[in-house]
Amino acid sequence: MKRTLIVVGHGMVAHRLVARLLAEDTGRAWRVLVIGEEPWPAYDRIQLSRCLGGGGAAESLFLDPVALTDSRVEVLTGSRVVGVDRERRVVRTEDGACRPYDALVLATGSRAFVPPVPGWDTAGCFAYRTLRDVEDIRAAATTGGTAVVVGGGLLGLEAANGLDALGMRVHVVELAPRLMPVQLDEPGGLLLAGIIRGRGVDVRCGVAVERVEAGADGRVASVVLTDGSSLDASVVVFAAGVRPRDELAVGAGLAAGPRGGFLVDEWCRTPDPRVWAVGECAAVSGQCHGLVAPGHRMAESVAAQLLGRAAAPFSDPDLSTRLKLLDVQVASFGDAHGRTDGALEFTVEQPPGERYAKLVLSGDGRTLLGGVLVGDTGPFPHLRSLVGRPIPVSADALLRGA
Repeated sequence: MKRTLIVVGHGMVAHRLVARLLAEDTGRAWRVLVIGEEPWPAYDRIQLSRCLGGGGAAESLFLDPVALTDSRVEVLTGSRVVGVDRERRVVRTEDGACRPYDALVLATGSRAFVPPVPGWDTAGCFAYRTLRDVEDIRAAATTGGTAVVVGGGLLGLEAANGLDALGMRVHVVELAPRLMPVQLDEPGGLLLAGIIRGRGVDVRCGVAVERVEAGADGRVASVVLTDGSSLDASVVVFAAGVRPRDELAVGAGLAAGPRGGFLVDEWCRTPDPRVWAVGECAAVSGQCHGLVAPGHRMAESVAAQLLGRAAAPFSDPDLSTRLKLLDVQVASFGDAHGRTDGALEFTVEQPPGERYAKLVLSGDGRTLLGGVLVGDTGPFPHLRSLVGRPIPVSADALLRGA
């Protein structure tokens, strides 16, 4: 008799879990019900800026649907789970239906964080997180209009890239003193800002939004910053980070991590042996991870556990990042900020103002711990493969010849 797995959420990590489970469930022991809140099947959220900039329809982002055409899978889109009864082993959806499970995986992801500044909900203000957000922003964008993007991290620069492609004049406002503060060090972030400014996008770092002001028509007209300056704007996009979707935790009697998310162990297990959490909503040993690569590892581990196979504990997540933002190549890997005790840093900026590279080495200078690349990420695959290993040549030779 088949057992029923319910997956709450249908993002990239949930898709990986279902695909892996079905591919390896040769005994066809499981049937799967996926319940997704969005009206679309799983899509590539990383490519939202391409869609925003007019580079393709929403359908072009949909993930490989092969796994979802399997007769063992049922997908409910546009359906929201509002409760979990662990004693009865059922989930309740917004329409009142109760659906039983033998195993439950929470893959609810994250929501966009919108700073609670006055005027945040003025017409013309948007979050940047979903396909619906992208559709709304595209409908409001006008060629030659002005957009303010709140947030200079990955999400913010992706949004700026899409708005720039739509022909808007773009301002990026970042509270930290540099762009991409999580991934880049100060020289790398400053160089990135300089290159982006040279391409027509205004960058304001070390400042926050004080309020959003509306015009006579009730739509956004300007943004006032904490330094007293004001920026005209017909569109404001909040891309200041995300927060885990863990609303189901309280009603289900599940603990949350110190910064949110469903608290799970290194195997993504809650204290309930029938309930797991994966992806951005999973606080693994108390910590959430906002990149897709760690989420995929969680999904593969849980799929193995559901099939009764040995699974490696989740540890040392790969937080490496490599992407192209406003035609600028950026990458970081390993201990990019040199937090390891005794770490040494070797940097090269050649030519000045165009390319920057940093390697973080162990105290004896022999082992590569991490690094940052801005302007040229060609060496990234080779360098990342060397993390934790003795470097074969000098740091200078490694950077210049990788």
